[in-house]
Amino acid sequence: MKAFLLILVTLFSLAVFAQKKADMIIVNAKVTTLDDQQMNAEAVAIAGNKVLVVGSTKTVMASRNKNTKIIDAGGRVVIPGLFDSHLHVIRGGRFYNTELRWDGVTSLKRALALLKEQAQRTPAGQWVRVVGGWNEYQFEEKRLPTIEEINEATGNVPTFILYLYGKAWLNKAGIQKLNITGETPNPIAGLIEKDSEGNPTGLLVAEPNAFILYSTLAKLPELTNEEKINSTLQYITELNRLGITAVMDAGGGFQNFPDDYAITDSLNKLGKITVRLPYFLFAQKKGTELTDYTKWINMVDIDHPASNTLNGVDYHVTGGGENLVADAADFENFLFPRPELPASMESNLKSVIQLLVKNRWPFRIHATYNESISRDLDVIEAVNKETPLNGLVWLIDHAETISDDNLKRIKALGGGIAVQHRMAYQGESFI
Repeated sequence: MKAFLLILVTLFSLAVFAQKKADMIIVNAKVTTLDDQQMNAEAVAIAGNKVLVVGSTKTVMASRNKNTKIIDAGGRVVIPGLFDSHLHVIRGGRFYNTELRWDGVTSLKRALALLKEQAQRTPAGQWVRVVGGWNEYQFEEKRLPTIEEINEATGNVPTFILYLYGKAWLNKAGIQKLNITGETPNPIAGLIEKDSEGNPTGLLVAEPNAFILYSTLAKLPELTNEEKINSTLQYITELNRLGITAVMDAGGGFQNFPDDYAITDSLNKLGKITVRLPYFLFAQKKGTELTDYTKWINMVDIDHPASNTLNGVDYHVTGGGENLVADAADFENFLFPRPELPASMESNLKSVIQLLVKNRWPFRIHATYNESISRDLDVIEAVNKETPLNGLVWLIDHAETISDDNLKRIKALGGGIAVQHRMAYQGESFI
């Protein structure tokens, strides 16, 4: 009887499968399947947002109908879409069109030329911005730009250039625009460099707290809503061009919920988001983290996100982090010694994690150093004893110096690590 039922179920499944037809078929391809039983194939059929069948051209073409779009890959490699476990798409999209990128630029001379070109086309009222994604070791000259070179390239157009998480430059016009003077005090754990006469040079230094850099960047003018929509679409298109089809958005500083999500909210309603985009909510203000997460939990039905899913693209709140409490943030500025987290960290972090676990909210924690991770794990283990995680998704972000012992602790708790390519830019500083 069991064998008969199994055959019946199998035949029914095959019949249902046979009724499905492909919206798109890619042929003449080298399809990477990541399936040990069939590592490569020559064709693939897609229906909606699902892979329908992978295999030979003959097998795949059986799912064709008169409306199926056929793409000849011309022998090119076709890979599954890439999933980025840690990116800041919602925040980054709002500013993408304002930024000059130095990725892949091989000489400082060319970088400065690009800076000059950007200054010439930057509209009145806006700034030239280079926001990370480079270091001096990619340049033939193997050095950073000087403030004199930056001033010469940009003239009277306000300019902000971010270098890793350690420093930034403002040109003369930028200093004036932000009204920074010799009397402007240094922020906590930050430095506004002054010359021998006490005037700001334009160099901002994180010592080691990057707040001085992020808060300065946050003072720069935003785009209009229409421009933000275009900027976000351009950013998502660039992600698609690089093969990225899914992202976990890790929130970000100065990214307030729900106001700063209005652009992606509107694009989602129009069905124009072309990456899966579950996102985490990032605590913004020291001292109010527990209050904020309590409010957000009451605002968001995390168990029923289907209403925010259009065209098969997931866009919804999926948890809390990467900043849960300010006391747990160990800034990843490898130009300075590791910061010591305050004694209040454990109690503050525990209250927030306990709230999230009780409400079955996945969470993630920014932690660069093994010493910080050890203390984070002490808290998570304590919460787990009182309120079991029971398979709840949680992550440590970054974890560049994590030990084998802490890897085992994370595994025992059912957690994971979201690793980025930060060492590609900071490796020399770290060493």
